[in-house]
Amino acid sequence: MGLEYGEITALYERYRGMVLRRCRQMLRDEKLAEDAAQDVFVQFLRHGDRLTAEFPSSLLYRIATNHCLNLIRDVRRQDPHIEEWLRRVADWDDPGPRLEARSILARLFGRHEESTRTMAVLHLLDGMTLEEVAREVGMSVSGVRKRLRTLRETLVELEAL
Repeated sequence: MGLEYGEITALYERYRGMVLRRCRQMLRDEKLAEDAAQDVFVQFLRHGDRLTAEFPSSLLYRIATNHCLNLIRDVRRQDPHIEEWLRRVADWDDPGPRLEARSILARLFGRHEESTRTMAVLHLLDGMTLEEVAREVGMSVSGVRKRLRTLRETLVELEAL
């Protein structure tokens, strides 16, 4: 019941940009990000016989995030002088607002289905149109619009607390 090679190739062509953006965002090194993005699809191909393509963007995003985190950990173990680089990565933004935002997001997404989170990432972070998001998640544009509107309303409520 897994994915065929042709399906994985189509997923690669469709989501390579999203995976590469995530790797760039986390690693802040173009060459390392390109290698990491390739590794994500190698992992996806290696385990394709056990995967289904129900929400491939969400799965690929998660694989990319975990792979990049592992790379950062591995680099840290190999080179004790990398601490400065890791400190810079950690300090890209002030940690106070970041922790607050993380808490709000956890409460926000805890009230909604995982597919709504996928829609928000695809539309707001990856810049996909509502039509593209609807096609990806198998819903109507109005359904996606309603879910994102409800998500925004929940966020407004949480910020007011």
